[in-house]
Amino acid sequence: MNSPKVRADELRNLINRYAYEYYVQDNPSVTDGVYDSLIQELKAIEKAHPELITSESPTQRIAAEPLDKFAKVSHAKPMLSLEDVFSMVEVEAWVKRVDKLLPGSAPEFFCDIKMDGLACALIYQNGRLERAVTRGDGRIGEDVTQNVRTIASVPLVLRRPNEAADFSRGTTEVRGEIIMYKKDFAALNRHRQEQGLPVFANPRNLAAGTIRQLDPKLVASRPLRFRAYDLFREDDNTYPPTFLEAYQLLRDIGFAVNQVEAHRGLNGVKRFVAVWQDKRHELPFSTDGLVIKVNDRAQYERLGVVGKNPRGAVAYKFAAEKTTAKLRGIVISLGRTGAATPVAVFDPVQLAGTTVQHASLHNADEIAKKDIRLGDTVIIFKAGDIIPQVESVVKEMRPPGAKPFDFEGELKRQFPGLEFNRPKGEAVYRLRSRSGKLLLKKALTHFASRGALDIDKLGEKNVAALVDAGLVRDLADIYTLKTKQLLKLNRFAELSAANLLAGIQKAKRPELARFIYGLGIRHVGQRTAADLATRFGSLSKLANATLDAIEAVEGVGPVVAESVVAWFADLANRRLLEKFDSVGVRPKTARKPAGKLQGKAIAVTGTLKNMSREEAADQIRALGGVFQTGVGKNTDFLVAGQSAGSAKLSAAKRLRKPILDEAAFLEMIK
Repeated sequence: MNSPKVRADELRNLINRYAYEYYVQDNPSVTDGVYDSLIQELKAIEKAHPELITSESPTQRIAAEPLDKFAKVSHAKPMLSLEDVFSMVEVEAWVKRVDKLLPGSAPEFFCDIKMDGLACALIYQNGRLERAVTRGDGRIGEDVTQNVRTIASVPLVLRRPNEAADFSRGTTEVRGEIIMYKKDFAALNRHRQEQGLPVFANPRNLAAGTIRQLDPKLVASRPLRFRAYDLFREDDNTYPPTFLEAYQLLRDIGFAVNQVEAHRGLNGVKRFVAVWQDKRHELPFSTDGLVIKVNDRAQYERLGVVGKNPRGAVAYKFAAEKTTAKLRGIVISLGRTGAATPVAVFDPVQLAGTTVQHASLHNADEIAKKDIRLGDTVIIFKAGDIIPQVESVVKEMRPPGAKPFDFEGELKRQFPGLEFNRPKGEAVYRLRSRSGKLLLKKALTHFASRGALDIDKLGEKNVAALVDAGLVRDLADIYTLKTKQLLKLNRFAELSAANLLAGIQKAKRPELARFIYGLGIRHVGQRTAADLATRFGSLSKLANATLDAIEAVEGVGPVVAESVVAWFADLANRRLLEKFDSVGVRPKTARKPAGKLQGKAIAVTGTLKNMSREEAADQIRALGGVFQTGVGKNTDFLVAGQSAGSAKLSAAKRLRKPILDEAAFLEMIK
């Protein structure tokens, strides 16, 4: 584990490189979500260890130096960045700070959509566009006037409606974002594909790169747009007193602006956030958050600036759709068709509003192509906002000695005794000599077995008939069977079909432990399924449990924990669970048993006359006890039947643990 100082130095070097690529070279290699993730990690380290803060740290500056390709221009009023917040709790804390600095003022809050583009200031002299300047480092930007003039949505002369102030005299500065609409970006990329040219990464990078081109003709050929968000006047008499009025005035003088609102108190702000959290994908342009400001400009100015950020505003950032995580392991999931699918396991991270801890790696070729190694810091993204996947590796943060992943070696380690082959022309390793139907028949027979869901009339022969007829393609399909489908098969008549369907319907509310066992997760037997059910209580909690949490369950080791995580991380298995839910299968919530054995750890050795060892384990668990397969320091009792094992007896004596015979045990549980 790197020390905080070493980690901070690594982050600073990497962040500075990414900032240089974005702001100076105009050739970013990572997205904002990745950049923000690294910045937040560095901020957290510096907050915990203030002695590590340095003047050259990326957290202590606004941005990199502007390019030398264009003339440098000083901003009349600095274009400062906003403090980022990531939750309503942080917004509420900001509001409390504002209230403290403006006692008794009850400020109104202005809410806007944060555009994901290139910030730019347009200076109008006597109503005519004189200069366009990029944000640069906030104090000095670049003169890009000739390029901005080609943007159709930028007025070359300000409109003069009757209701607007007369801006035909003096200096007016309009600030906004140069963006590209998503539909225009898609059309441009389609055109490039048709021409055999490489496509662009995203609208923001393209807009920023285009506006810095030296040839205005190239800029004019790309569908850039300008949307305004602020207005300044050298004459205070025509200076809009609120941000809301500034937006209204901007629209009047010819600028496109966003949908904005102003609210007294936090309830309206919360509604605005909630609405755009969902509706943001409907916007024509890309956004990564919202802007919340004190609406009254005099109050806003009175609040001043702290460090590099104005006190009167914050940027509420939506949950990142990309982030970084440290790869802890790669486990392999074995699907019902025999396909071996690798899954990345990492510490839980927030991604697009949800917590994720594993991601699909698809196949061995994908791992090799991206050169993914254990211990790597990887970039995680959600495909279609649903499926977590590994995009790439941050190789600058690779630990020393990290070796390429040995897929075939891992197959042998994780599945000893099984043979796999990779059919010619395919990217996936599969179980040798196993057909999909054969695996499905075995899986369904197990699912319906007495130890699992105990579905009457669904034995091997009926399972085979259903699978061979194509009526069942996965475990959940049995719940969609109809009488008329069964009657077409030789094995069923009216009564037998009715009995089978009745047994299936009865199994729609199974015990959680039976359902977990019935899923056929490798290495998960009845005892482990019962322990998992008791520990997590519901299927959803188990499905989202971390590797550490599963491994902490009594009797569950690293191999079993990896197998459970891999099963629930497999996309096909996730879809199967969704299908179970859609057809009405609802495993009962497991409640922790309470009884006379509550908290007692009991092991059993030898043969019992009145019950099997499995039945004894069930009795112990039902009374709140923990059934152990071995004797250890935390064992409370050892139950010894006939032909008791010498190892367990010796261990109990050595550790001075009470040894009960069967009669004493029966009396205890009576």
